[in-house]
Amino acid sequence: MKFYFNSDRGRTMAKTLLLGFVICCFNLLCLLPLTLSAQDGVAGINQATSQIQRYFSAGANLMYAIGAVMGIVGAIKVYNKWNAGEPDTNKLAAAWFGSLIFLVVVVAIIESFFGV
Repeated sequence: MKFYFNSDRGRTMAKTLLLGFVICCFNLLCLLPLTLSAQDGVAGINQATSQIQRYFSAGANLMYAIGAVMGIVGAIKVYNKWNAGEPDTNKLAAAWFGSLIFLVVVVAIIESFFGV
C-alpha cells in the first residue's frame, strides 16, 4: 500500500498546506491584536499638492533646459543630414521639432492642471 505523501506531488501539497497554516496562525496571533488608525486623507493630498506647487518652477526650468539642449542636438543632426543630402531630412526635422513642441506643451498642461 502506497501513501499519498510518498510522491513528489503529495510532498509539495503537504508543504504548501503547512505553509498556509503557519501564515494563518501568524496573522491571527501577531497581526490581529494590532489596532490601526489612519489619518485624514485630505491633509495628505493638500500637503502633496503644496509640495508639487513649490517644486514646479524648478522642474519647469529643468524641462526648458533639457528642451534647449535637445533643440541644439536636433538642429546639428538635421544640419548634418541636410548637408549630406540624405532624403529623409524632413522626417528627422519634423520628429525633433515635434518632440520639442510636446515638451513645451506638457509643461503648460501640468502647470494648468496644478494651478501653479
